[in-house]
Order: sequence, then structure tokens, then C-alpha cells
Amino acid sequence: MRYVRKGLKAGLISWLLFLIVWQLVAMNSNPDYFPTPIQTLQGAVELFTDNSLVSYVLISFKRVVLGWLLGSLLGIPAGLLIGRFRWLRELVEPYLNFFRFIPALAFITLFILWFGIGEQSKVILIMYATLFIVVLNTAAGVVNVEDDKIRSARSLGASERQILIHVIIPAVVPAFFNGVRLAMGNSFMAIVGAEMIAANEGVGYLIWTSRLYSKTDWIFVGLLLLGLMGFAGDQLLRWMGKTTLGRYGIAKETRFGK
Repeated sequence: MRYVRKGLKAGLISWLLFLIVWQLVAMNSNPDYFPTPIQTLQGAVELFTDNSLVSYVLISFKRVVLGWLLGSLLGIPAGLLIGRFRWLRELVEPYLNFFRFIPALAFITLFILWFGIGEQSKVILIMYATLFIVVLNTAAGVVNVEDDKIRSARSLGASERQILIHVIIPAVVPAFFNGVRLAMGNSFMAIVGAEMIAANEGVGYLIWTSRLYSKTDWIFVGLLLLGLMGFAGDQLLRWMGKTTLGRYGIAKETRFGK
């Protein structure tokens, strides 16, 4: 029982069950439409041998990281300002509530027209997918800072700048950290759409073009790569958060970000 608990905690049993179910479903399906785990692994080896697999992963990951970083770097200070100043919040709230319901993929055509078919349009698309969720989480964190903390700091003679730096920002760290984690998931969704429509390399491009060759195993490889990339990115972000921001309560997060 002790080993079972360890396996559950490490996720090994969950992955084993996943592979078993996958194999059972594939055995009762047409392999041209639903390959087995072994066939998918063979497809991954095939892509790896011609160096396309590693290249596609690195290209997609670079696009995601650049767009996500830009969106986060813009979204955090914007969220702080919007949450701190009521007049600014009332001014921009209609725009936030309007544009956040327009998915990033809807802007692909416009971004290609405005920024070209190269890397710029893809990075800006991911930045758009990241920006709103970071802004909203950060602003909500600022609004939810207890008034007693602000009044106490002000009564001790703290300036507005000191209140922002020493009271509001430390209290908001968990909120914007959660925002940037959620935004990373949006970034991967955006990159797939962008690479399917306007790219000749990347994991999204691999998934989209595999249908032309009836290579369903390559599609499965692409899907698994996206999951692994997102998982690795999230785990790295969580580790960095616990290492550098642990004193703000980041280390208390669970696997589900609670």
C-alpha cells in the first residue's frame, strides 16, 4: 500500500492507467485513425531521426515563451495600475470585458495582415492571449487587498509609493503568479492555431500537415508534445515561484494552483 501511495503521488499509476486505456481503445479501433502507444512511439522516433521533432519543439517553445513573457511584463504593471486607481479601472473595464471574450485565434488573419507572416505576428498573438488574463488576475488581487493594511501603513506615515511597494505588491504576488500560470495555458492554445494557419514549422504545423500524409501517429505525437511542453513549462514556473517568491505564499500552492 505504501508503494501504491507513492505511485499515486508521483503520477505513475495515473499514467499507467492512461496507457492501458489508450492501448485497449486502439486495439478496437482502426490504426489509421487511432494508433497504439507503440505506433505513436515509432512515429516519434521517425520524426526524431530526421531532426524535425526537436526543431519543431524548440521553435514552438521559443514562440510561446516570448509571447508569454511580453504579455506578462505588460499585464502585471497594467493590472497594478488598474486595480489601484478606481478612475482608471472604471475607464478601461468596458474594454477589458469586451476584448477578453474575443479569442486570440480570431485575430490571426488581422495580425498576419498587420505584422506579416513571420515570427512577429505569432509572438504578438500569444502576447494578446496572455495579456488579459494577467491583467485581470493582478487587478483583482489589488482590489482584494485588505483596506486595514493600507490604512495602517498610511497612518504610520507611508507614502502612496511606499504603500504600493511594501503593502500592495507583496499581497498581490500570489494573484499575478496564478495569472501568469493560467496565461501559459492560453499561450499554448494560441500557438497551435497560429502555426496551423501561418507557419511552415512548429508543433502546430506538424499536427496540421500530418493529415495530408494520413500520419495519425504524428498527430498523436504532436498532441503529446504539447502536453509535455506545457507540463514542463508549468513545473519550471512553479519551481521558480517557490524558489524566489516562497515568502509570499507561493510555496503553499497545490498541484491545482489552490
